[in-house]
Amino acid sequence: MSGLEHRLLAPEILDGLAADDPQALAARRDLRRINALMFQAKIMASLLRKFVPKPPRRILEIGAGDGRFMLAVARRMARHWPKVELVMLDRVDLITAQLRSDFDRLGWTVEAITADVFDWAEMADDERFDAITVNLFLHHFDDAELVHLFSLMEPKAPLLLATEPVRTKLAMAAARLLPAIGANDITRNDAAQSVRAGFRGSELSALWLAANGKPVEERRAGLFSHIFVGASAGNDP
Repeated sequence: MSGLEHRLLAPEILDGLAADDPQALAARRDLRRINALMFQAKIMASLLRKFVPKPPRRILEIGAGDGRFMLAVARRMARHWPKVELVMLDRVDLITAQLRSDFDRLGWTVEAITADVFDWAEMADDERFDAITVNLFLHHFDDAELVHLFSLMEPKAPLLLATEPVRTKLAMAAARLLPAIGANDITRNDAAQSVRAGFRGSELSALWLAANGKPVEERRAGLFSHIFVGASAGNDP
């Protein structure tokens, strides 16, 4: 595991681009394809089925991006979870009228919140959800920031469920092959950074414990994903 023993954070180019920058738009299209290749929506749907036993009323997604990931999840869940209020939190507003319409057809309603996740969480003391979902977002933060984030999120829902990059040599090799699917330079750079900042072992469990939560499951999923499920201190899933 040479060079990947420890997490290494570096700024990702996409985070510094304007939402309407043509390169950013192309990179987000690449990300949708990468999500599909990693089976992220399928993995998240399986976690929700396993750990959320009854249909939720309200779900929070942090780092929601353009919303396409949770739309793919909702399409897998809506038959058995017909009426869900989905709150999508991101620092950039990328939620379109078309996306809202797509969710509406599934019987789900969407509330978009544009804010920094820490600022919002510190102010929204009374917000409560049945679950919090996270996809390809936690790896943007160092360990101290993650403990802070977890401490803010842990009281807001019985469970937090995350799908993140796994930090392995295989995942890094796959990142170098992204030109084969036509990924642009930004995507290729950011994918490698994501792997270096990804997770393995029980790293997220240790951080969740440090935030006074109860780890439930953490493991590799498929070839390129790492999953984590954490419960709040008062919840026994």
